[in-house]
Amino acid sequence: MSLAEIASYVLVGESVLLAVATTLIVGRTGIGRTREQFRTRVLEVYPHLGLLLGVLVINKVAREFGPELSWLIGWNITSQVHSIEGNFVGMVQSIARPELTMYFSFIYIYGYVFVLVFPFIAYFALPDARPLKKAAVTFAINYSLGLVCYILFISYGPRNLIPDTVHPLLYSMYPESQILTGQVNANTNVFPSLHTSLSVSSAVLAYRTRKSYPAWAVLSVPITASIIVATMYLGIHWGTDVFAGGILGVGSVLLAERYVSD
Repeated sequence: MSLAEIASYVLVGESVLLAVATTLIVGRTGIGRTREQFRTRVLEVYPHLGLLLGVLVINKVAREFGPELSWLIGWNITSQVHSIEGNFVGMVQSIARPELTMYFSFIYIYGYVFVLVFPFIAYFALPDARPLKKAAVTFAINYSLGLVCYILFISYGPRNLIPDTVHPLLYSMYPESQILTGQVNANTNVFPSLHTSLSVSSAVLAYRTRKSYPAWAVLSVPITASIIVATMYLGIHWGTDVFAGGILGVGSVLLAERYVSD
C-alpha cells in the first residue's frame, strides 16, 4: 500500500469523526455562526494561525536535517532514560491483547489527529476568538520546544533499544502505518512525546472552554488518556517521554494564555 493510499484512508476516517463531532458538539447554531462570521474571524486570528503554520513549515524543514545535527551535538540520552525506568514499558505491554492493540493503534493515529484538529473547528465557531488564538499559540509552542528537544537530544524508543522485551505492536498489526509515521518522525525523536504534549494541551484547552463545550471537555479526557497509554503500550515512547510531554503540554497552555490576553 502506498503513502497516498494510507493517507486517503486516514483522511476519510478523520473526516467522518470530525463531521460527527462537529454536528453533535458544535451544533447547528455554532455551524451557522461559523458561516456568518467566517471572514471576520479569519481576519481576527490570521496572525496566530500564521504563527502556527510558520512553525509547522520550519518543523517540516528542520526534520530533514535534525537527526544529522543531533548526532553532531551527540547528546544521546537513551541509556539514561532506560536506567531511570527500566522495564516499565515492558510491564505496560504485558497486558497486550489483539483487541487492545487494535484500539490503541486506532487511538494513536485517528484519535491523535482528532484531538489536534477538532479544537480549531470548535473554537472557530465560538463568538469569542480568544480560545482559537490560544489553541494556535499553544500548539506552536509545543512544536517549537519539541523540535528543539529533538535536535538537542538523541533518544531511541523502547522498541528500538530493547526489542526482545518491548515489541513494536503498531507496526506488527499494521505494517503499513510505518510508512505514514516515517514521514513525520525519526527513530531518534522520542523525547518528549509530542503525542502526549499536544493531546494534554488539547484536553487542558477543552477544560478551559467547558462552559461553551461541556461535552468536548468530558470527551477529551478519555481520548487523551488513551493516547498517553497508547504511546507506551505500542512500544513507541518511554514513560519519561510521556512525563516530559505532559509538562510541555500544560506549560504550553500557560505560556499561550500569557501571550493571548483576556
